[in-house]
Amino acid sequence: MSQLNQRLLYLRYKWSFKKFLAELLEKRWMDAIIPFVVMVTVIIVFGSQVDNYFSPMVLSMTARDFAEPGFVALAMAICLISGGIDLSVGGIFAIVNFLALLLIHVYGWPVIMVVPVSLLIGAILGALNGLLIGFLKTKAFLTTLVTMISFRAIVKLLNLKYATEIALSAKNNPYESAAWDFLGDGSLFGIPSDVVVLIIIAFLGHILLTRSRPGWHLYAVGGGRRSARHVGIKVERIIFFVYVISGILTAIGAVFYAARLDSAASETGVGLEILVLMSVVLGGVSIMGGKGTPGRALMGIVIVMVVMNALLRLGVNSAMNSLVQGMILLFAIGVDVKWLKHLYASIEKIYVVPTYLSLPKALDPRQGSGTVFEFNDKMEDTETIGLDQVDGPEDVILDRKGRLYGSVRQGWIVRFSGENFSKREIFANLGGRPLGMAFDKNENLVVCVGGMGLYGVKPDGEVFKITDETNRTWTRLKDDSRIRLADDCDIAPDGKIYFSEATIRYKMEEWPVDGQECRPNGRLICHDPETGITKTVVRNLIFPNGVCLAHDGKSILIGLTWKCDVLRYWIEGPKKGKIETLISGLPIYIDNINRASDGTYWLASVGLRTPVYDLAMEMPSFRLRMVKFVPSDEWLYPNVNWGCVIKFNEQGQVLESYWDPNGAFSHVTSMREHKGYLYLGGLHNNRIGRLKIKGADPEWTGPNSYWGNR
Repeated sequence: MSQLNQRLLYLRYKWSFKKFLAELLEKRWMDAIIPFVVMVTVIIVFGSQVDNYFSPMVLSMTARDFAEPGFVALAMAICLISGGIDLSVGGIFAIVNFLALLLIHVYGWPVIMVVPVSLLIGAILGALNGLLIGFLKTKAFLTTLVTMISFRAIVKLLNLKYATEIALSAKNNPYESAAWDFLGDGSLFGIPSDVVVLIIIAFLGHILLTRSRPGWHLYAVGGGRRSARHVGIKVERIIFFVYVISGILTAIGAVFYAARLDSAASETGVGLEILVLMSVVLGGVSIMGGKGTPGRALMGIVIVMVVMNALLRLGVNSAMNSLVQGMILLFAIGVDVKWLKHLYASIEKIYVVPTYLSLPKALDPRQGSGTVFEFNDKMEDTETIGLDQVDGPEDVILDRKGRLYGSVRQGWIVRFSGENFSKREIFANLGGRPLGMAFDKNENLVVCVGGMGLYGVKPDGEVFKITDETNRTWTRLKDDSRIRLADDCDIAPDGKIYFSEATIRYKMEEWPVDGQECRPNGRLICHDPETGITKTVVRNLIFPNGVCLAHDGKSILIGLTWKCDVLRYWIEGPKKGKIETLISGLPIYIDNINRASDGTYWLASVGLRTPVYDLAMEMPSFRLRMVKFVPSDEWLYPNVNWGCVIKFNEQGQVLESYWDPNGAFSHVTSMREHKGYLYLGGLHNNRIGRLKIKGADPEWTGPNSYWGNR
C-alpha cells in the first residue's frame, strides 16, 4: 500500500462521528435530552396559542402556580430515586395547608412560629412513611396508598370541625402580616417568592445528591438495595430520612399555597400525587430507581403545568384535561423505559471505534535470522518463587531488605521474604487491581491501582490515597478528570510521581477492547506530593504502559503497548517538556520498563507481534466486526506463548533479548534487577521468576539506584 493510501486511511478513521456520538450519548445529562426538548417544544407551541402568554404578568402568575407543586415534585423525585414512591404527598399537602391556616386564623400564631411547626408536621407525617417502609420493610406503593387514604380522612375530619371557624375568623378578623403576605404574593427582583425558594432548594438538592456521600448513598440504594447493604450503606436509615425530607418539601409547598390562596377546602391536594408523579417521570426521574435529579423533576413539572394552564386558558373542559394528563403519564412512562433502554443499547453498539494503525516491519525473531531478537533459551534456567501462591503478579519489586513484592489479582500486595523467599504474607489490601509499583525516598510503596488511581502503602502496611483525579481536558467531550486505569509509575529525584494511564475510555477489565480500538486514549500524568497537584503532562498516547525514570533523572521513558514504541519525555534540561521516539517498531508488545545495573534498561514483552495481527491493525472494519460478532475469548490476539525480556541503552539500541522457550514465564509484564538476579512478573502467571544474570553487579539494587545507600 502506498504512503498516500495509508495516510488517507489514517485520516478516514482518525476522526469518527460515531465516537463523538457515543461519548455525547454517554453524558449524564443526555438521559434527560428528550424531556428537555419536550419542555422547549411545549412552551413554544402552547405559549403561541394563548394571547399574551409570554407577558411578564402572565409569566409571574404561571410561575406561582408552578412553584407549589414544584416542591411536591422534588419530594416525589427523591422518593423515586431511592427506589420507592410516595402517594401520600397530596394528603400531607392538604393537612399542612389546613393546619397552617388553623394556626394563623383561629389561634393567631405569628408566621415565625407557623412555618417551622408546619414543616415539623410534614416531617412527622413523612417519618411515619419512612418508619413503615424503611425499618418495617413494607412495600412503598401499598404503604403510601394506605397513608394517603388515612391522611385524606384526617383532612375531612379537620374540615368538619374547624372549617367554619377558620372561615369566620378570616372574615371577621383578617390576619395582618407582611411576612405572610410576602409568602403568598411577594417577589424578589421580580421573581415570585415561592419560585426563588424552589430554585434555591433545587440547586442545593442537586449539589447534595450529586456531590456528597449521602447523595451517592441514596443513588446506590435506589440502584439496588441489596448491593447497597452489602457495601455497608445504612439502607433503612437512608429510606427513613428520604420520606422525612419528602414530607418537609411537601409541607413547604403547602405553606406557600396556604399563604397565597387562604383556602381550607377539603379537596385541596386531590390528584396532586398523580400530577407530580407524571411530571417527574416525564422529566427523566426513573420509576425503577437510582436515576434522576431535582432539575429533571422541575423540567417535568414545567411541561405538565404549561400544558394544563394552556388548556385551561383555551377553554378545554376538565374531563379532556384529565384525559390529556393520562396521555402525558403514559408517554412519560414510555420515555422512561424505552428511551433509556435504547440509549444504553445504542452506546454499546457504536462506542468501540477502531482506527487505522500501520506498524513498521518488525525484525525477524525466528531462529537463524541473526537479529538481536532471535529466539534463544536464556530464560530456560529461571527459578520459580511462590508457585500457586500468587495470581497474576503484574508487577514485582524488591525493597532495601531484599523482600519481594507482587501486585496480584485479588487486590493484594503479596510479600515474600526469608530464605529462598519461603515466607509469604499479605503486605497490603488495596481493594482494586494493583499494577505498577515504585518505592519513594521514605520507603513508601507507591502503587497504581486500576479503577481507583494512585495509592501508597507505608512500611507498616497502612494504605493511603495519593490521587484519583487530574486536570480535565476541556477540548474533549468526555470528562477525563477521573483516573480510570493507572498502569505503571516511577518517581523523580524531586519526589514527583509520574505514572501512565493506559486508557481513558475503558475500565480495567475492558483493556483488551482498547487493544482492538488502538486509539490514542492514554496519557502520562504527574503528581507533586509537595503541592498535592496532579496534572496531565502528555496526552494522546496509544496505551502507555511502562514508565521508567532515566538513570540521569532528566527524562521519563514511556512504553506504548499497541504502538510497540518507547518514547522519552524530558523533565529537565534544555529539552524539558518535549517528547521524542527512542525506539520504534519493536517485534514485541511492550509492558513495564525498569533500570538495569549497567546503566541500561530492561523491557518486558506482553506478547509477540505476528503478521496476521499486524494486518488486522490495518483493517479497522475487520476489527469492529470481530468485536461485535465474535466472543471476546476468541478475538485475534498477539502471540503470548513466548515470554521475553529485552535490554536497551540510552540511545535506544536493543542490546540483547531473553526468551523463555518452555512457556513457564510467558506473558511477562514486569522484571526487576536486584543483586545480580532478574525477577519476573506476569499478568496471567501463577508464579514469580528469578533468573541469574551473567555479568550483573551483585550489589546493585533499585532503591540504592534511586535514593542512594542508607
